[in-house]
Amino acid sequence: MNWAFTSSGNVTETYATGLLRKMLEIPSSSYQERALADYLAETMTDLGFQAHIDGVGNVIGVIERGAGPTLMLLGHLDTVSGHVPVRSEDGRLYGRGAVDAKGPLAAMICAAAGAVDFPGRIVVIGVVEEETPRSRGAMAVRATHDRPDALIIGEPSGWSSVVLGYKGKLDLRYTVKCPATHPSNPVPKASELAVACWDTLVELLGPDASHGVFDQPGATLCQLNGDLTSATADLSIRIPPGFDVEALVRGLRERLPAGNLEVLNSVAACRVGRADPVVRSLVSGVRRLHAQPRLVVKTATSDMNTLAEVWDIPMATYGPGDSSLDHADDEHIVLSDYMRGIDVLTIAISELAHLPVRPDDRATDAPPPVRSLR
Repeated sequence: MNWAFTSSGNVTETYATGLLRKMLEIPSSSYQERALADYLAETMTDLGFQAHIDGVGNVIGVIERGAGPTLMLLGHLDTVSGHVPVRSEDGRLYGRGAVDAKGPLAAMICAAAGAVDFPGRIVVIGVVEEETPRSRGAMAVRATHDRPDALIIGEPSGWSSVVLGYKGKLDLRYTVKCPATHPSNPVPKASELAVACWDTLVELLGPDASHGVFDQPGATLCQLNGDLTSATADLSIRIPPGFDVEALVRGLRERLPAGNLEVLNSVAACRVGRADPVVRSLVSGVRRLHAQPRLVVKTATSDMNTLAEVWDIPMATYGPGDSSLDHADDEHIVLSDYMRGIDVLTIAISELAHLPVRPDDRATDAPPPVRSLR
């Protein structure tokens, strides 16, 4: 028996903890993911995957166990910049990416490696550049991979919560140039026009706009650089399902007296129902660990948005870790929660072994209410 596995085929707690710690010790900020991808390709090969790195740098591990369904588990390799010293303390493991999102990805690798009875194909992918506007890794996956039968996205939901959906995102850049003039000249200056662009956006979105509410848009002035003659403003709008992006961009352009408004990136909101087979499989896993599951929607954006634009399949987002610690200076994961996350994913994989399954073929427990989180 491989020392990484228990007699029942599950990955041992010692191995799972060591895997995550090693992942945290390998820096992998956006555009610098290759060292981590190399490590995980070797690790997944040792665990029984057929592993390789694709043309954009995604690491892909595949386990073929029969002619059953294909389940894809997808997390991201990259982190935001910033160093958090890797250390264990009071049952917590600290490090950049512990929560967002090396913890969820490590949990997926461990759960998939231990799914010895899954009758089909399990594909585990660590994608690059999720923390960037272009989401290049996920874009490559949807362009080059066959649509799986089910998909779990690895992001921190908390081990007992399942994410049903995310707001979408619209990234805009406003640039303007003006002739040189004296500061006391009453004509508009470039810096003033950039500020006016932001004010106009806020006015167009209306008084109910908020980052804290799932069904309303929320705007952020991400960056503002300018002087009297030239200015640039980067604007980001988180958008709810059904939001008319074209109307907003058109309305904003019509109200700008000068300059150029460019759409840098646009991804639609996504949301699945509570009866989705992936949701129900994860809820079943949480319940079998004797906890009350929560179903949540988030006002941020993830690779679930990117893949949901083209794949109409059962999907949800799940992963151990407290999302309030995303990008934090003390980012850490509670190791007992990490192990519970592996257990929940293991149960969910088993539940999804016989897709497609009609929702009413599953347990009839009433689903919990949906909550909105950042």
